[in-house]
Formats: sequence, structure tokens, C-alpha cells
Amino acid sequence: MDIKKMIQDMTLEEKASLCSGSDFWRTKAVERLGLPKLHLSDGPHGLRKQAEGGDHLGVNISIDAVCFPASCGTAASFDPELIESIGETIGEECRAENVAVILGPAMNIKRSPLCGRNFEYMSEDPYLTGEMAAAFVRGVQSRGVGTSVKHFALNNQEHERMSGSSEASERTMREIYLAAFERAVKESAPWTLMCSYNKINGEYASENHWLLTELLREEWGFDGLVVSDWAAVNDRIKGLEAGLDLEMPSSGGDNDRLIVEAVKNKTLSEEVLDRAVERYLKLVEKYIEHDTTEKYVFDKERDHNRAVEFAKESMVLLKNENHLLPLSEKEGILFVGGFAKKPRFQGGGSAHITTSHVSNCLDESKKRAQISYEEGYDTESGDRDEAKLEAAVEAAGKASTVVIFAGLPDSFESEGYDREHMRLPEVQNELIRRIAEVQKRTIVVLHNGSPVEMPWINEVDSVLEAYLGGEGVGEAEAALLFGEANPCGKLAESFPIKLSDNPSYLNFPGKNKKVFYNEGIFVGYRYYDRKEMEVLFPFGHGLSYTKFSYSDLTADKAVFEEGGALTVSVQVTNCGDREGKEVVQFYVSDLTGTTLRPVKELKGFQKVKLAPGETKTVSVTLNDRSFAYYDEEVKAWVVPQGRFEILAGGSSRELPVKLEISAEPKNKSVFRADTNTTVGEIMDIPGLYEAIRERLLPKLSALLPKANEDQGQPVSEAISEDMERAILKYMPLRGLRSFGHLTNREVEELVDLVNSEAEKL
Repeated sequence: MDIKKMIQDMTLEEKASLCSGSDFWRTKAVERLGLPKLHLSDGPHGLRKQAEGGDHLGVNISIDAVCFPASCGTAASFDPELIESIGETIGEECRAENVAVILGPAMNIKRSPLCGRNFEYMSEDPYLTGEMAAAFVRGVQSRGVGTSVKHFALNNQEHERMSGSSEASERTMREIYLAAFERAVKESAPWTLMCSYNKINGEYASENHWLLTELLREEWGFDGLVVSDWAAVNDRIKGLEAGLDLEMPSSGGDNDRLIVEAVKNKTLSEEVLDRAVERYLKLVEKYIEHDTTEKYVFDKERDHNRAVEFAKESMVLLKNENHLLPLSEKEGILFVGGFAKKPRFQGGGSAHITTSHVSNCLDESKKRAQISYEEGYDTESGDRDEAKLEAAVEAAGKASTVVIFAGLPDSFESEGYDREHMRLPEVQNELIRRIAEVQKRTIVVLHNGSPVEMPWINEVDSVLEAYLGGEGVGEAEAALLFGEANPCGKLAESFPIKLSDNPSYLNFPGKNKKVFYNEGIFVGYRYYDRKEMEVLFPFGHGLSYTKFSYSDLTADKAVFEEGGALTVSVQVTNCGDREGKEVVQFYVSDLTGTTLRPVKELKGFQKVKLAPGETKTVSVTLNDRSFAYYDEEVKAWVVPQGRFEILAGGSSRELPVKLEISAEPKNKSVFRADTNTTVGEIMDIPGLYEAIRERLLPKLSALLPKANEDQGQPVSEAISEDMERAILKYMPLRGLRSFGHLTNREVEELVDLVNSEAEKL
């Protein structure tokens, strides 16, 4: 395709027409130039292809497809290879159905457990989110189908999402909310990126030049197409100038006419329009010129079996006291709860997949053991039914083991609105409590897209977090419960004990069309760790039917030099009697004290399979960003000089091995003092205060407590070094004119001395 010539041959009206959709799901064609329409489809955990005129929020039916586990679950696999395989499968389905772009992955950070779309998002951690999203993009695009990473950016709630403004500092955005997008863009080059509905610090994402051009394209090197979220366009001309190429869906031709008028009256440069058209044509070219020698077939049976395997890897064993799991009994097992027969396996809204092949754990488990069943409460309404409740409790007292299937109903979490609380329906909490009173051997299986409070957690032996496991959820649950598969998922988000523990609690969802991200970079485990706060289950947590031990954490060098790499390795051993997989997690802790940072941050992970008694070496490579923070003053990522600690283990709060290294920046920043520099700032520079202390101390005699002259006590004994530091901490050097009786010239000489000694360090 000769893109430059095609643009030259287009009329102004034809060029403008390519900047918006022809209907809800398709772009426009230019038939006289042989330019076809492209079909876009919702995702990201299955193909939600709708006919022309279909809706965006999932009210109208879509084609029968395969529903894979939602991202809340697949991210818990901590397995980029698995995610890439999911992407490949969905890409093949898209090709078979002539879909050019699937709208996903959704990769907004889980700021609050209440966000209505958390089931569709991956993690509270930007490193994990970025790695998993990049893998999904690679998988889909390897099949010649584009992805649309979304929603760019700071779209972390449903409340006022189309009009509200997310107010955050640049450091907060860079380190938490933009970092995953940056990693996906740089590592896997998505064909498209979807801008979000919301404003960012007062400006709509769809017309934010800094976001869509300066950051995304010029700094990160993105060369794909930027598409709007559906109906996210506010000012179409301003959006084009900012870098928004394609408006979806159709605007009925109104915005196309505005573009033509703006070019004609020279309020919009035609070069800007041509640039957007060129990006769109490159997208078309990628799709139609992909090697199609391989005929892709949408094999639903094959893909259902894949969905089952994906689900097994994504569920998390949260608790397993007394080794109650895996189940070994063949008789006397009681299943309770409607989700055993009709599981909740996906979320609502634009990610809703139409499927006719959903397995349930009750039927699957009956193939393995003798199972009885009680509903426990009205499954359809979710309401309390006293007769059903009493029947379940009575049956539980007679059973050998009870498995309760609980979770959030469809109405509790969906696109379009946020959750109001973090609780399960009260009837479920009561059911669990009452059964636990009469049955010690109680297991809870949860179906939910985001964390829930568990007031009964100390009363049950085992908890399996199934998340929203896709259409193969029943088969996967049965395999895990009966030990045919070994749980290996890890939480991609922290589970707080109660909602008010969450760092965004006082600032979610905001008011008057503004939400302030006042917790800054302290999201999820970064906050709980810094606060030394207990959680229900920590980030990275997940049990297995075997045990793992860690030893011999080493690094290939003692000093990390900026611009280089540092490889760290650890020995991991399966200490149990069955094969299992462990997610080895590596965290970095900044000990330099340069600026306020989280206690530790995830900077590497690897999933490894180990036979009983087997030991493997697991290694990751760290780079500049593993040690850097974003400095708003210098507008750059900065690697501070000094000591760091590397920690490794099985969760953010189980890190048994650690080692210390040091970091050396490429360009060491030389401290420069002036008359407003405080003595405390000088004290913070290792070695600097010590170098000037003898010259400075006599000049500070008026500030420091006097020795007891009557007792002849010397100053060195009367004034401890700690006292000296405390008194001087906030004193600017210019203050010595008043308190130390220095002249202006003497103050300037002191500044020169500080700077001279700083250069020597």
C-alpha cells in the first residue's frame, strides 16, 4: 500500500471521514481507492463481536464465543507466557471472524477495591501490569490482529468517568499510573492505544497534547493509532491537534464536517489531518498485509479446553489450615451455594462475552466423588431464605466436609458504576458463619472480581479465590479441589482487612467532578508496607499443596552502575512431596534516604515448576528503572547514589533472603548550597557536615546550649551531637547573620566552603 500517494489522492472530505467510525464497531471505507472497513471488537478476555449497530455496554447479544478468565484472575497467574498464549488464542479467533482490532488489554491500576471494573484490570502494581499487558499484546498481534491498550490514563473509577478530572502529581502519574502503559508500549508496540473518558488535571485525555503527543509519541516512541474510548471525544479539532486520530463510534458525520470546515478556514492545519490519516492507513496496512497462509479457525472446543487450563493457573489458594485441601474423601462432601451450580464467571459491561459452554463445579465434582448439595439462600435474588439456610446448616453438621461457594452477584460489580462497599451479601456471610459453627472442616470458594472483606476468615480452614474464572471455571475448580492440579496463583492485589484501610479511602470516588489522588505513589502494598499495617492477604500471596524454600541470593556485581544491568539469582527448592509451581518475586528497597519512597517495590518475577526435592536457580536482570524514582524538579528518572537492598521470596511479606548492593549514578549530582540552604540539608549529605563541622561550630555558639561554667563542664560534654543536629536542622545559613553574628561576607564564605567540600565528595 502506497500510503503517501493514497493520501494525496484523497479528497478533504474522504480524509476527514477516516477520522471516525462508520457505525458502532466499524471504521469507514473509501471504495474508489480500495480501502476497506475495519471491524473492532471488545475484549480482553474473549471475543465480543457484535453486528452493525450493536451497543457498547453489552445489552445486545454478541456472537457465541469462548470466555476466558477475566484479567483479575489471569494477572494472578504471574505468568507472561500464559498471558501471551491467551493473546494468541484470542488473536486466532479474531482472524477467523475478520476482526482487525480487539479492545484490550485493560490495564488501569487498581487504586481502590471499589472500582466497578477492577475485574477487567490486572493489578495494583505497575511493573506486574506492564509485563502481563505486554505479553498479551505480543500474543494477539503475532496473529496479525491489533490490540488497543486502555484506558489511557488515570481511569480508576466509574463514578463521573466521562466528565470527572483525576488530579494527580506528575510523580504519582509517572511511577504508578503511566508506568504500565510505558512498559507495554516500549516492549510490545501495540497497534493502537485507547484514550480514556476522564480529564487529567483539568484537561480531557482525548485532547491532552502532553499525554498523547509529548509523552506517548515523542518520549515513549509510540507510532500507532490513538483511538477514543466510545463517545470520549469532547472537542474534535482540539483532539486531532493533541494526537487523537480516530473517533469511535460514528458521530453521524457532524465531527467530520467540523474537520473539513476547520481545514478550509485554516483553524486546523491539513498536515495535522494528514498525520492522523496516515496513522490510520498504517493500521489498515498491518491488518491486510499480515501473512494469511495459515488459515485460522475458531475452534470453540479447543479454546474451551484452553480456558480451563488458563483458569487452573489463575486461581489463588488463600488459606489451607490443617491441609484440608486437596479433598481426599469420596463420600460425605456437601456443596453449598448457588455458585456451585451456576458460577459467576465474568464481569458485566463491554467485556461481557456470550458463551453457551460454562462448566460448574458441582457437576464436575460428581464425576470424582459423591457430592450432596444445598442452595443455602435464594440464588436468583440473593436474598435470605430461612428454609434454605436452615437446611444447609443441618446438612453441614452431618457432612464430613463442606465446600461453600460464595462471591459477588453480577449486580455488585460492573462497568458503569462502582461498588458501594467491600462486603459479600450478608446472607452469604451468615451462611458461612453458621456452617462453620457446626462443621470444623469448612472450605470457601470465592467468585469475585475484586477483594472482599472476610469477617469469618478465622472460622474456616481453607479459602480458594477463583476470581472470575471464565467458562471453564467449574472444571478448573474441581481439578484444584481434588488435587488433580496444584494451585499456583498469587494475588496481584492486596486484600485489606476492611475498606477503610485502603489508602484511597478518604479520596474515592471524589466530589464535584474531581478526584484527588492524595495518597500519591502509596498505592496497595506500597501503602500497607509503609504504614506497617496488617492486611487480610498481602500482594503476591498464594499457597500451594507443596512447600518451597529460598537460599543463596546473589548478584553478579556489588555495584550497579547507571546505564548497566545487574543480574540477581536465588536458589528455590521444592521441599514437599508433589510437583508444584512457585512465583519467585524480587523486590528492591531504597536505603539511600534520598527521597520518600515505598519500603520496597516489585522489580522482577518468574514462575518456575519444580518436582519434589528439586532445586532451581531463578534469575532476573535489573536496570535503571529498577532503582530510579521520578524527580519532578529535574523532570527525569533519577537513580540515587547509595545503598539498596534486594529481597526475594514468595510474596511481598514473605521475603526470606536479601542482599545489599550500592548504586552509582552516571552523572553524580553535586550538592550546591546557597544562603537559603539549611544546616539540616548539609547534614543529610554523607560526609559533608563532618567536613565543615569544625569551621561551622564556633559560628553557631549563640544557637547552642551553653556549658555550665560554674561546674567547668566543657561544651563537648554539654552538647551531644544528636542535640546539635536537632537544634540546627532547620536553620538556613543566612540565619547565622542574626543568630551567629556573621556578616554577609562571612555567610558567603561559608556557602563557598560548603560547595567546595561538596565537590570533593
